[in-house]
Amino acid sequence: MAAHSAKEIADFVQGRLVGDGSVPLSGIASVRSASTGDLVFVEDERNLAKAVASLASAVIAPESASAHRNSKPLLLHAQPRLAFARAAQLLCVPPNRKPGIHASAIVHPCAQLAADVAIDERAVIADGVKIGNGTWIGAGSVIAASVVIGKSCEIYANVTIYPGVRLGNRVIVHSGTVLGSDGFGYVRDERTGRYEKFPQVGRLEIEDDVEIGANATVDRGALDVTRIGRGTKIDNLVHVGHNVQIGEDVVIAAQTGLSGSAVIGNNVVMGGQVGIADHVKIEAGAILGAQSGIPSKKIIRGKGVVFWGTPARPIREYLKELAVLARLARKE
Repeated sequence: MAAHSAKEIADFVQGRLVGDGSVPLSGIASVRSASTGDLVFVEDERNLAKAVASLASAVIAPESASAHRNSKPLLLHAQPRLAFARAAQLLCVPPNRKPGIHASAIVHPCAQLAADVAIDERAVIADGVKIGNGTWIGAGSVIAASVVIGKSCEIYANVTIYPGVRLGNRVIVHSGTVLGSDGFGYVRDERTGRYEKFPQVGRLEIEDDVEIGANATVDRGALDVTRIGRGTKIDNLVHVGHNVQIGEDVVIAAQTGLSGSAVIGNNVVMGGQVGIADHVKIEAGAILGAQSGIPSKKIIRGKGVVFWGTPARPIREYLKELAVLARLARKE
């Protein structure tokens, strides 16, 4: 981990420093596990004394803590958890990824790699690939023909990116994920009862600052495009079907599945194991609780409204239904 002074950290997170700004910080930790050189945070003044009494060298605290006199530097911020996350960007430097191509990697001579790209062991970079400055390709990853990857991306080990996929800048893709695979589209021959594959020749476009967890799959469009908007965060084991449109700053938890042509608005939040059927529309700001189910062609709207159950409905309505069922059960 890199060492920075408390003042450097305060300036970086746009916080206000109270105390000695020269104190060196080299790591982050919880209050319980902190040691000398660590930065910790508290969101409530009630926990400030415990944080100050820990072995940590500095504490991020809410602005209301400014009246407290402490032996350790305080970095005051309106959103301590957010400030702590930002501080980690300086203090938690990733493993040394020196620019260059490992001797065991296979890079097509027509691939276009920026000068400071890092390619690890046994990675395969195909014809026509373009990779921007500061991007890292992990061991065993396969980047197929004509893929475009922007600047400062992190592609972890054993990721597969199919031909023609486009990634923006600062995209993170974790191990085992597959981007741009064929969608699940078939046409049934009514005469024979057999299925024939519908063409899956569209595109996949992933915008800036998206993060995709491990062992996720995102399908290309059938004839058009599957798109993931800027800043969206997708957990492990999520499946995104063909032609799905996901807006900006969407959060999708593990084991969620989105069927073909679903449209997800900006700032939607989905809990784990949510099931979205085909041609569903989730409007901006809706919140889907864990294991919610949305039938085909339905529209969910309500910014800040929590939906639950299958079929999903506002949680107040869902809880009323459970209460009615409980009363009926007691009468039997």
